Amino acid sequence: MAQRTVAIGSSVGLHARPAALFVEAAQETGLDVEIGRPGQDAVDATSILGVMALGAKHGEEVVLTADGDGADAALDSLVALLERDLDAEG
Repeated sequence: MAQRTVAIGSSVGLHARPAALFVEAAQETGLDVEIGRPGQDAVDATSILGVMALGAKHGEEVVLTADGDGADAALDSLVALLERDLDAEG
């Protein structure tokens, strides 16, 4: 299982628009991807409700995990997405 830790780059955290973009990207991987705070239970990264319920704020770290062929590359692309300020790009 591949794993990455990343700090949320969006200025207002992982909420509506950034969460939706992340969930869409996680779905496109076709893998079982989870996201959570370090030391806490992870949620399905393809669930908008689960991702938004994390309440991850700007600068907070989250842990991504994925299993399957291409998991490392998929997580690298998801990390790159989360590191960006998706609100500013809107």
